[in-house]
Amino acid sequence: MDERLRQIAEFCKVIDGEKFVQRRTFLTDGERLENDAEHAWHMAVMALLLSEYANDDIDVLKVVSILLIHDLVEVYAGDTFAYDEEGKKSQRQRELAAAGKLFSQLPEDLAKRFRGLWDEFEEWESPESKFAHALDNFQPLMLQHASDGRAWREGGRRLSEVLKRNERSAEGSEKLWNYAFENFITPEIEKGNLIDDRGAVSE
Repeated sequence: MDERLRQIAEFCKVIDGEKFVQRRTFLTDGERLENDAEHAWHMAVMALLLSEYANDDIDVLKVVSILLIHDLVEVYAGDTFAYDEEGKKSQRQRELAAAGKLFSQLPEDLAKRFRGLWDEFEEWESPESKFAHALDNFQPLMLQHASDGRAWREGGRRLSEVLKRNERSAEGSEKLWNYAFENFITPEIEKGNLIDDRGAVSE
């Protein structure tokens, strides 16, 4: 038996579990929540389409690779909701443990490559990782707006929370962040689906 092929095939079966990891963002029809695999696929295609808007010159294939890999650890760690402050306290520890368990199932060379891409995303230092993060934030904002702000409205989300979540988005793409704020966030504030807590202007 080809042991290398067996390992890779088994890994491919394990990561099918990403399809079962539910996120907290509704699809464009506002009827159901997306899963991690849908999220990763969507951003990978978006990377091909939007790469010209990165702040810096980037290796597009590397960005696509990072996006396809960045949430695989959630097969074991689960998704940590962006606004779950308690869950975020243990997120790093859980995901590091999951990364060790997941990538160690690959042949050594692939394990090193995949873990390296995951670490690069987490470190948020390279132009590719910064653009990947920009897309990782842009995509759910787009879906929030497309689904009429349902998740924001039902969760009582505040603008300050969304801005905190996106405070580094512009590091990867100023143009995408500005577009998202104007076209995805502002309309939901105006419709009352996102609470504007910047402070009332005295009259």
